[in-house]
Amino acid sequence: MKNLRKQVIEWLFEHSQRIYTNMFKNHKPWGIYRNELLTYPEQSFGKHLGLFLQKNNFELIAKVERHDAYHTLTGYGTKVEDEIALQCLCYGNGKRSLYLYGALILGIMILPDYFNYYYKSYQIGKSANPFHHFDYKHLLHVNINDFRHAIFSKPLRENLTFNL
Repeated sequence: MKNLRKQVIEWLFEHSQRIYTNMFKNHKPWGIYRNELLTYPEQSFGKHLGLFLQKNNFELIAKVERHDAYHTLTGYGTKVEDEIALQCLCYGNGKRSLYLYGALILGIMILPDYFNYYYKSYQIGKSANPFHHFDYKHLLHVNINDFRHAIFSKPLRENLTFNL
């Protein structure tokens, strides 16, 4: 039953993402691809973003590149429950968007089994320094460890997994 609920959420993510991007995102795409990111210096945020994309066989999605930057910064995976938890973390950090509200409401309603994980993620986001508003394209050359230290205190970093 849980697998069916996860499949419903995956289907909703896939289909709503295109609609949301086309209707509500009016800024220019970054125009950067995974292979270019993989040429960045080893400890750069851009290199780690490229490694995240490579590990998951993704390319950046035009106009919503920031989402994969959040994954890279926080270490959250791409399973359905991780996607919802990442939205909870971003909500705790102050991010507000129609898409985020939809993901939170539907995700928590359809997969309440992970409520403790979602709440813990919200608390991490709330306790972290604000990061949801950055222009991540301009941070690709920043050292990823320095960036994480600036956002997350040591106790928060211990609650996050930064493995690739």
